[in-house]
Amino acid sequence: MMEVKIEPGWKEVLNKEFTKPYFKQIVAHIRSEKATNETIFPAGKLIFNAFNTTPFDELKVVIIGQDPYHGQGQAHGLSFSVPDGVKPPPSLVNIFKELKADIGLSFPTTGNLTPWAKQGVFLLNAILTVRANEPASHAKIGWMEFTNAVIQKIAEEKKGIVFVLWGKFAHEKQVFIDATKHYILKAAHPSPFSADKGFFGCKHFSKINELLMGEGISPIDWNL
Repeated sequence: MMEVKIEPGWKEVLNKEFTKPYFKQIVAHIRSEKATNETIFPAGKLIFNAFNTTPFDELKVVIIGQDPYHGQGQAHGLSFSVPDGVKPPPSLVNIFKELKADIGLSFPTTGNLTPWAKQGVFLLNAILTVRANEPASHAKIGWMEFTNAVIQKIAEEKKGIVFVLWGKFAHEKQVFIDATKHYILKAAHPSPFSADKGFFGCKHFSKINELLMGEGISPIDWNL
């Protein structure tokens, strides 16, 4: 077992996954890299940060990212987010631009999205670890199988969740979501390479809140 603290609600839902051979392989792979002094992000205690910050029972929205940031001090286990005091990367800057255009929110002084996660916005990266300075270096070690199972569990056991899929990679996760039971918002990725192809102007932040309120659920305060 991976010695990671995970919120009890998630532990119950995902218990079977933690005992499967592929999950044991993930653990073995990370341990072997650490044994050869590879630097892996985020730090061990933050690998399941999204799960611990957004308990299963409080989940309202799922925003799917791809890979943790691979620069020193950037990744902290929440998709698109960086810790306080770290300069927001370009994709996050574009997210903030869309927030301003959509709901008039002034540019935040931090790129730390923990306040969203604490309100039920599950910031899930499809791959939960990365080697320093090597993007997608852990893309094939088994994480995708795990996070696909996570998305499926949410889709099966919940109702009325807003799934936010930005970019082609996230769009592929739609196969795990029953659109008659949940809401799916799709747009281009906020990366500078694609933001002007449909991310800017998507108005997802106001749409998320409209959908939540339509379900009788309190909206997200997007201020940071």
